[in-house]
Amino acid sequence: MLNVQALVALGRLADLCPSPCGGWLAASVARLEDEGSRYVHDLWRVPLDGGAAIQLTRGPWNDRSPRFRADGALLFLSNRPVGKGPDKGEDQRSQIWLLPERGEPRRLTDEPLGVLDYAVSEAGVIARAPVWPGVVHEKQREHARDVAEKGPSGLRYTTMTVRHWDAWLSPAAPHFISYDLEGGGRRDLTPTADREHRDVDWDLSRDGRTLVSGAAFVDEDRIHSVRLVAIDVPSGHARPLGPTGRVRHQGLRLDDAGKRVATQREQRAPDTLGARSLVVLDLESGAEETWDPSWDRWPVPAAWIDADTLLCSVDEQGRTDLALVGAHEHEALTDAHTYASAQLVRGGSAAGAVVAIRSGLRECPRPVLVPRPATSATTTATATAAPRALADVSGFDPERLASVVSEELFVPTADGKTVHTYLLRPAGEGPFPTVLWIHGGPISHFGDVWHWRWNPLVLLDAGFAVALPNARGSTGYGHDFAAEVWADWGGRCFDDLMRVTDALAARPEVGALAAMGGSFGGYMTAWIGGQTDRFAALVTHAGLFDLRAFYGVTDYPGFFGSMMGARPWEGDLDRHSPHRGVERWRSPTLVIHGERDFRVPIGEALALFEALQAHGVESELLVFPDENHWILKPRNVEQWYGHVLEFLDRHLRPVPRALPDGGPRHPA
Repeated sequence: MLNVQALVALGRLADLCPSPCGGWLAASVARLEDEGSRYVHDLWRVPLDGGAAIQLTRGPWNDRSPRFRADGALLFLSNRPVGKGPDKGEDQRSQIWLLPERGEPRRLTDEPLGVLDYAVSEAGVIARAPVWPGVVHEKQREHARDVAEKGPSGLRYTTMTVRHWDAWLSPAAPHFISYDLEGGGRRDLTPTADREHRDVDWDLSRDGRTLVSGAAFVDEDRIHSVRLVAIDVPSGHARPLGPTGRVRHQGLRLDDAGKRVATQREQRAPDTLGARSLVVLDLESGAEETWDPSWDRWPVPAAWIDADTLLCSVDEQGRTDLALVGAHEHEALTDAHTYASAQLVRGGSAAGAVVAIRSGLRECPRPVLVPRPATSATTTATATAAPRALADVSGFDPERLASVVSEELFVPTADGKTVHTYLLRPAGEGPFPTVLWIHGGPISHFGDVWHWRWNPLVLLDAGFAVALPNARGSTGYGHDFAAEVWADWGGRCFDDLMRVTDALAARPEVGALAAMGGSFGGYMTAWIGGQTDRFAALVTHAGLFDLRAFYGVTDYPGFFGSMMGARPWEGDLDRHSPHRGVERWRSPTLVIHGERDFRVPIGEALALFEALQAHGVESELLVFPDENHWILKPRNVEQWYGHVLEFLDRHLRPVPRALPDGGPRHPA
């Protein structure tokens, strides 16, 4: 099986990029550094012919985001030092580096505050980098150091949003910076940018003349919109594309000619989940077309296969497929597991094939080659060869999971629909103590995917079975199924989960039941606590408890109010608030939270714990002062699983059982 120590020790494939020659791909792999307290990234060479992977870089720094120039030179981001004794804070700033075929890497950029991400064209490089407003370029590094060391520390805002995930928004805002292919000729393309290019997708044309980016702003409905802008790189002139109101765009992909951009667009509706569609816009005329509009799924563009066909990723029935999409039809390339980071191979004998990261509930992420499609979405379908696994860079032995039993359940709902659920358990007759694990979002899903943060295999290693349901709100089952959680968090989704629980309880291999979840899953676990005592234990991570109090302190209150169908000064925001059911709460509960979580601030955990203690409910609080919405540091991950397993073990087994290796290696 796979215990938590083995999980955190695995190499983590982060991103990849195929070489122009088509013979290999560069991959970034995170590894546990020597002291076991953090991850660092190395670059690897993975041959497309299936040969063994070769490590290209190594050291105590992060080498990531590989990209190729047209001449085959490999670029990457790294925080490695330059010379001796880097300035204070310099080790936290990533720059673009070049790795020659022979010799040591050399730095191409020297952005004072570092580089966030970048793209490479035939003509040059574009970096997205933070810039302090009102400070000349030559003084940027000195100013940042002076503020960090001496202050002032006050942050002044005149509009929302002011926080994002785990940080206050800095005055230093992302700008697009243009360079030539050797890192010279620096030019700021967006000198007046403020917030608009934070946390948005963007793409650069192959000839380097056109950049298309999302531009974020707070719309009239108090919710963040992301419109599109096209920037002419030689002149820096920017112009809007498509609609600008109550809309979000993601997955931007320019075609090879740099004349059209494909994107997934979400058009917000006032009282329900907005519709999402695959849109292709002509940059010159402004004309747009919705591709395959009758397909009730949400494809996200990954690459242009040809002028008439897009390669897209799409959630589909508990997995994420790759599909070819044309103007009026689509064709699936994959039908199992989950695919991410898909890119087109452009050179060599593999030209036209696709490389991607594939993973599954029982498969650690690894690079795969999807052979060149035998058809496009606009021609008659023919058979497509199966994806071929390339060299493993994780160190994972799949034989460790030979004893895992997995199946899919399809549980009928009250209104004639179906809740698709993955059930994993150890081999044997059981009964096994079983955890109903509720996903976050709620507009998300539990897929056939390897999860580094919340991995059910660690629970199986300790003798538990795990059910992963896709109740109302889940993606991959059509727009209406996802939308039916809107303004109804504690309604149909809760009923779906209880019907899955009924189906589990009827199975002979299922023993005592617990419910667990994070974020929305943490909310639903808290809602369950006030509605039923059928679970022997509850574990809520980063969950919501008092919805009225939560509204004003989350980082995106406008969106939350829209999703709930109410705001504190209008409507019944408390209708599905877990705090209203605390007097009925009976199940022992473990409450977990990261103090740096601004999406669901820690006050929710403190309020829940106080309410449980005041009502005499057996309860525990586990706080991570240095973590955010997720638990990411390796030793904290070990502690998280260690406490969860000990708590579940204590409440779900007749006789408590010692954890493997004596429990968590790093107790509180």
